[in-house]
Amino acid sequence: MAAWLPGATAVSHRIRRRLIRAGVRFHANDNIADFLREGELDLLQKEVEAQLHGVLQALVIDVENDHNTRETAERVAKMFVREVFAGRYEQPPRVTEFPNVERLNELNIVGPLSVRSACSHHLCPIVGRIWIGVMPNASSNLIGLSKYGRLVNWVMSRPQIQEEAAKQIADLLERRIEPDGLAVVMEADHFCMHWRGIKESDAKMVTSVMRGSFLSDPALRREFMTLLPGRGHGAV
Repeated sequence: MAAWLPGATAVSHRIRRRLIRAGVRFHANDNIADFLREGELDLLQKEVEAQLHGVLQALVIDVENDHNTRETAERVAKMFVREVFAGRYEQPPRVTEFPNVERLNELNIVGPLSVRSACSHHLCPIVGRIWIGVMPNASSNLIGLSKYGRLVNWVMSRPQIQEEAAKQIADLLERRIEPDGLAVVMEADHFCMHWRGIKESDAKMVTSVMRGSFLSDPALRREFMTLLPGRGHGAV
């Protein structure tokens, strides 16, 4: 991995300038993969490592002599850039789409799928489940079952707030599948509540996004909510 040189122009500044020149938003939950050049992710990881080293020192932690934190900055930088926030820097997963040859137009429900993210306010974990309902039409694209999980993980592997994450997932799937209706229900624990602040360990947040026929047809919406596996008769 290439070293980050403190005296050099930081790679994060170069990437930021590209985004600003292109007029592209780069919020915490945005994907910026199109604006990264070859080798820059390695440099970005080293830059994050150097900055985290400074954060630990500012917390008055003796990172030179404490064997437990000597490599913490390196580990956390790798975790942020390559794992928990990888959805910001990676291209979307390849998803094979199939034409709806049989003209299926019945309700399909996928889930629960595991979701893992980090609150963009405190960078505390968000851990939960998501259910997706699809009402296809004759011109819809059908995707493989495992691909739902890949697309959800790509969106959730960024700092998020749950309401925006559910909308991003719905937008992405609506573009991919072009169904008559789409429903997304997400239920998650927020460690920014469990671990700090109010320290309420039992509270969960449930978010639903309804599009198309799920929004206009109460009977379809009720059927979806009733059939959600693992949600206690679909009560929301």
